[in-house]
Amino acid sequence: MRYTITIILLFLGCLDSYSQKENSLLRQGNRKFESGEYKQAEKDYRKALELNKESVKGQFNLGTAVYKNNNYEEATKIYNNLAEKKSDRDVQAKVFHNLGNSYLQSKEYEKSIESYKNSLMNDPKNVNTKYNLEYAKMMLKKQQQQQQNQEDKDKKDDKKDQKDKKDQEQNKNNDQQKQPPDQKKISKDDAERMLEALKNDEKKTMQKVKKQKAKVRVIGIEKDW
Repeated sequence: MRYTITIILLFLGCLDSYSQKENSLLRQGNRKFESGEYKQAEKDYRKALELNKESVKGQFNLGTAVYKNNNYEEATKIYNNLAEKKSDRDVQAKVFHNLGNSYLQSKEYEKSIESYKNSLMNDPKNVNTKYNLEYAKMMLKKQQQQQQNQEDKDKKDDKKDQKDKKDQEQNKNNDQQKQPPDQKKISKDDAERMLEALKNDEKKTMQKVKKQKAKVRVIGIEKDW
């Protein structure tokens, strides 16, 4: 019986030691976070979570650190995981607020708006969340307008392409319908005379070219003597 009690006491002692080390890492991470060393803070939070992976504080702080390191995808996963856990309203409000920020940075404005609304359900008076919600609505409206403009442009371009294609086909048909003009038949003697004339013109042209080449002078480089 004493042996069993000893084991339990030792086990509890180990738990206390782990808890102290976890809290120490969290405090160390917080100090680095406050001084702007977000990457170092992230490492400390990860080490703390290795000791207690269910720590809400550790996960929340890690999510904030990776957010500051512009890793919005992982931050979103962390906050979504925390949002599914049962916790008090204050924590839930903060979790959804930061989740909204992560979605906002990823330009997923509809999800961002939903997250901010969930945050305000837990903390209706939070001015920062209200401001972010309105900003997300504004960005969503702008995004939708840009998408609409792009769709209108694509439709306009498609119509223009179809018109150009139709015009090309019409021109092709018109060309095919045109009959070539009647050409007089050339006699064999006329063809031979034309061929001889072309040969004579070619000889004269070559003689002119040779004369021009004879007049061309190449200037050598200048030298210092």
